[in-house]
Amino acid sequence: MTAPAGGVFGVVGALAAFPLRLAAREVARQQGQLRRGVTRRTSHVVFGRLVLAKAGDAEIERRADAERGAGRTLLSENGFLRLLGLMKAPEASALSRQSLIDQSRLVAADFDLLSLFDAFEHDGEPYSFRDLILARKYAGLISGGATWGAIARSVHRSGPVASLTAKSLAVGSAFGRPDAIYLEDGQSELDGQLLFDLGVANSGMYGDDTLEELFAEAEAAEEEGRHDAAAALYQRCLSIDPSDAIAAFNRANCLRGAGRVAEAANDYARAIRLDPGFVEAWFNLAGLMSDEGREASARRHLVKAIALDANYADAVFNLARLEFDAGNLAEARRCWVRYLELDADSEWARMAAKGIQFVDLQLAQKSAG
Repeated sequence: MTAPAGGVFGVVGALAAFPLRLAAREVARQQGQLRRGVTRRTSHVVFGRLVLAKAGDAEIERRADAERGAGRTLLSENGFLRLLGLMKAPEASALSRQSLIDQSRLVAADFDLLSLFDAFEHDGEPYSFRDLILARKYAGLISGGATWGAIARSVHRSGPVASLTAKSLAVGSAFGRPDAIYLEDGQSELDGQLLFDLGVANSGMYGDDTLEELFAEAEAAEEEGRHDAAAALYQRCLSIDPSDAIAAFNRANCLRGAGRVAEAANDYARAIRLDPGFVEAWFNLAGLMSDEGREASARRHLVKAIALDANYADAVFNLARLEFDAGNLAEARRCWVRYLELDADSEWARMAAKGIQFVDLQLAQKSAG
């Protein structure tokens, strides 16, 4: 895997290994960038293991599929640490992903998600013989009613996952939880408990990182439309880590949703100061300026967004609209043509095509006159 230099890393969920700020510092030392969350510039997405405590299986599956579909490289925590040189890679072997899937009969999607949350000794190819043993154990648990999520939430409680190759695991209805995973002999305990899953609340398992908890709470408030509460929580995040461009951007979005326009503009600007390449911040600030009737400012910000990301279709379309409203028909046409190169099938594409037809008609009438 390539070194972090030049890469833009986004984190989904909190890291179990160490605080995000320490990870960001190490990535920066290696000439990369690390941000909480994912933006258009993100090249690698690290799935922190603590997301397992916050999100359900289906939500995580959707997120992984979306990031993979966007062409981003997905990394587990261990894979991320190995990429940074902070964790030694286990002894390599020659087993491929497909070989493990074929020999264990795990469903490919389950296998990939278990790999993403470090349920194997290796986080990617080549896998080891111990990984094959684990894959067969996991396939047996899933056939017995467990889910990949139940396994992923369980495996790190007993120490290194490779140690599970010598243990007999089973799934059953212990304590009324049909997918609870436990030691088959019922005698030994793992991490001080017989049960080996997260069915019982155990916040100590994951630690109590104030910043991560605040950010998760802010995201939840934002998703629920509680804009003022979310803005206050993001501000608390920024008071702990003033360098967090994502928190500033999210706070700006919340302030805008709450109608606090001047404050929102300030926080978009703050996000841009923290990360001048933050394309979405330039774009959203342009939208705010446009809403306020400040077309010249909106145009400058859209031009900047497009300069940073020439394939940002939404920015190209909005610039075309601004140019059209200003009477700059030739420039509007150029932007709409470019938009159709990026998006040829959507409703917005049909609007762009109609815009081109209208401009052509207007220009033809002027020529005829």
